[in-house]
Order: sequence, then structure tokens, then C-alpha cells
Amino acid sequence: MQITPYVWTTGIDGNISPFRHGPSIGIEKTFSDVMKDLRFGGFMNVWGRYDRFVVSGDLMYVNLADSHSTGPLPALTIPGVGVIPAGGDIDFKLDTTLLTSTLMGGYRVFDTPQFTLDALGGARIWSVSNTAKIHGSLGGLQGSVHYKETLAWVDPVVGLRAFVPVTENLSLQGEADIGGFGAGSNFTWSALATVNYVFSDHLSASAGYKALGVDYEGNGHVFDARFHGPVLGVTYRF
Repeated sequence: MQITPYVWTTGIDGNISPFRHGPSIGIEKTFSDVMKDLRFGGFMNVWGRYDRFVVSGDLMYVNLADSHSTGPLPALTIPGVGVIPAGGDIDFKLDTTLLTSTLMGGYRVFDTPQFTLDALGGARIWSVSNTAKIHGSLGGLQGSVHYKETLAWVDPVVGLRAFVPVTENLSLQGEADIGGFGAGSNFTWSALATVNYVFSDHLSASAGYKALGVDYEGNGHVFDARFHGPVLGVTYRF
């Protein structure tokens, strides 16, 4: 069994609608942009194996604040504000809390000293909470509202995990999965590649690159986003 807390210097790009049936907003943030807005972030991976059976869990929690956007929009209705005719402006500040948990089990289909490969299946759980402070205006028509919504869904996922020893202490690892298939989101995917170094029987470190994507649209919400950037982790085995 092993536990790996890690740092993910992720950027974000995509489109989201902060409230039901509202307009989609384009987001493109570098890691430095994310750090300016970040209130709290935490990342953890858990991995275990018994004989050829394996289990995996990955948790991501991010709380972002102070995002905002303005611009002329088509006609729309904002809860608590009313109808903003075409050409009106929306100015809002958005706090977003994102929680994802990917839980999978599987079987080691190849197990040799030179290469191992695990086949995995499970679920990715998503919870997105948006709190928006919205101000709409068109000429003399104005209105403001504080509004919060939370959406959640579960995606089935299947994946592979490969491990290649290079030396006694150095190794390469790759993981990838796909899912959604319309059961939760339209599509979700993730990929991870790392270089790992073992310091002792209980302690190792890893560095690499991770990407995570999702395309969700349902119940008036849109959450189409990609997270990507370098990762650095420390693993404790017991």
C-alpha cells in the first residue's frame, strides 16, 4: 500500500456556465493565474496491490476565488435580476469549489521484472459548486444578485497503468483513462506520466506531467474544462 500527496501546478482552460441556463464563460488560466485566485488546493493518490489485484484512489480539491468576466451578451434571464435584453452587460465575480475523486480497481495483466501493466475500471465522482455575485445592466435597467448552485455527477471510467523499472532506484510510470460515455458527462479522460526515484523501502519521489479533462452538459449546466501541468509527489509505502 502507498500514499502519495502531490503538488499539481495546473493551468485551466475551457467553458463553464456558473448557473443553470446561464451563458457559458470562456476560461483560460495559466498556473500563475490559478495561484492568484487559489484559496486552497489539495491532491492525494492512494495505491494498493494484493497478488495481481490492484486498487487506486485519486482525490483533487480546489477552491478558486475572484474570477470575473464582462461583455455584451444575448438576451437572458438571471435569477433574482430578471431579463437582461440583448446587448446588456454582465459583470460578476465567481467562486468555484471543485472536488473530484477517481476510484478504480483492476488486475495486473502483465507482471515481469521489466514491465508491469494493470487494467483498471471504476468511477470518477465530480462535485462543482459555484457562488456568483452578478450585476446586470442595460442603459438604466440594472440589478444585482448573490447566487449559488452545486452540480454533481458520476462518470464510469476504464484505464491502464504501466510501470517500467530503469535501474534499481529509477523507474518510469504512465497512467491513462477514459470515461463518461454519456452516463454522467459526455466524455472524461486523464493521463499521467512520471519519473520516479526510490530513496528507501518506504520513501520515494516522483516528477512528471498530468492532464485531466471533462465535457459535461446537463440540467442547464455546462462544465467543459481541461486541467494540465507538471506534478511533483512524495510517496510513502507501508
